[in-house]
Parts: sequence; C-alpha cells; structure tokens
Amino acid sequence: MASYLTGLIGSGIGPSLSPPLHEREATHHGLRYVYRLLDTDSLGHDVGELVRTARRFGYDGLNITHPCKQAVIPHLDELSADARMLGAVNTVVFDGARAVGHNTDWTGFAESFDRGLPDAPTRRIVQLGAGGAGAAIAHALLTMGAGEVTVVDADPARATALAARLSDRFGPERARPATRDDLPGLLARADGLAHATPTGMALHPGLPLPVELLHPGLWVADIVYRPLETELLKQARALGCRTLDGGGMVVFQAAHAFRLFTGRTPDSERMLAHLTDLVAT
Repeated sequence: MASYLTGLIGSGIGPSLSPPLHEREATHHGLRYVYRLLDTDSLGHDVGELVRTARRFGYDGLNITHPCKQAVIPHLDELSADARMLGAVNTVVFDGARAVGHNTDWTGFAESFDRGLPDAPTRRIVQLGAGGAGAAIAHALLTMGAGEVTVVDADPARATALAARLSDRFGPERARPATRDDLPGLLARADGLAHATPTGMALHPGLPLPVELLHPGLWVADIVYRPLETELLKQARALGCRTLDGGGMVVFQAAHAFRLFTGRTPDSERMLAHLTDLVAT
C-alpha cells in the first residue's frame, strides 16, 4: 500500500478541515495517508523552519495558507509557472531533494465560481485583499473574463503592487488599486465583491466592510470556509445578494493538491460531499 505524509503550514489553523478532506479521499484510493497541521503559532517556528523540518522528516508535500503563501517562496528550490506568475504558493511538493512550489488556489476558485455563480456578471469587480490568496483570486477572475478588478487592501502599497502585476499580465485597463475610502462609490456600481482576507474566519470574526455598502445587485464571493456562512455572506443573503461561500474553493484546491501529492485523480464531487458532512458534524 502506497503511503504519503503531508501537512498544512499556517497561522491559527486548528479549525482546518484539510486533514480529513485529504485523508478521506485517500482512503477511497487505498492509500495510507497522513495529513498533519503545522501551526506557526503553536509550534513557534516560521514557515522556512517548518519547510526544512518537513523535508528532513520525509514529507511528500505541504499545503501553505495564511499568512505564509508569499513568505514561503524564498525557502523553495523551484516554482511552477503559475506560482511564479502569481508570486504566491499554496502547495509544495518534495520532488527528491527539491521543494517545488505550486498554486492551486486560482484554479480552485475558478472552478468554484464557475459552478456556484455560472452566469454572474463580471464587468466590474471589487476585491478586498491583496495577499497570496488575493493574488490568486484576482488572477482567476481576470482569466475568466472579468472586465475590471479593483483591488483594496489594508496596506495600500500591497494593493498597488498587485494591481500593477495584474495590469502587466492582463492589460492596463483590467486592474487598478483603490483605498477603503473609495469603497462606497466602487461598490455602488460594481457587479460583484470578492473577499480574500482572513476576516470572518473562526479566529478573525466580524465584517470586512460596513454592511451598508452591500446592495441586492451585488454578488458576493467569500474565500473563508470555516465557517461556511460568514457574517459577510449572512448579511449579503439577507439583502438579496447572490453569494458564493469558500467551500467549493477549499475542495477544488485540495483536489488539485491531492493530485500533485499522489499522482491520483481525486473525485471532486465525493470531496464536496465530504466537506458537507464535515461541516455538519
């Protein structure tokens, strides 16, 4: 029986459902598969130390989450084309002596969006968050044909840097930065809001923006999946907005990572059913 040792590096990841998602799918493939949580807070080590330790202890791969998706890059030997282009890594595969970074976030979000909001208008989108996840989400939206993505971040310099990279890739009219002060005017004429910050997670409760800025003509997509119904999505649904929770993205990015770790093709529908079951327990 083939065996795999994998894990997740991030901060405050105790509530993560990645271990059972991966391990349940592995059982269907007849694999011996262990998925461990490597929390930078509880272990007291940074992402570089944890990557080196995982390599030394024979891990086959790692997932990387907030706030390590960009910080991990200097500790890797190679990046896939997607990871290099996005400047963010959420999956590391140990290939012999080499640690290779990949990004399955953007494909996971694209698949989830196509499934959950298939006919949503995407002429003008406001995105909150310009970190590693934000880079992947904005890339996915523009790849899928969004007309314009306006990036807003608590750090204006980070929003400006991401918008510049996106403009280089997709054209100067497709991405631009803005500040939180611009949100009322931007959201009043936007088709959708993509939320890519930790706000709403179990350890970061609350709303990422004033609820008064939401309106029924807006779709709202959240990448947070624990809980599936964040306060943002709850308020948006109450106003009549179409919404997309983070469950689809976490499943599809996990399925793509599982394939990279094992070479096996996962059953995404089965993994979606696993997530539903896990969230209900």
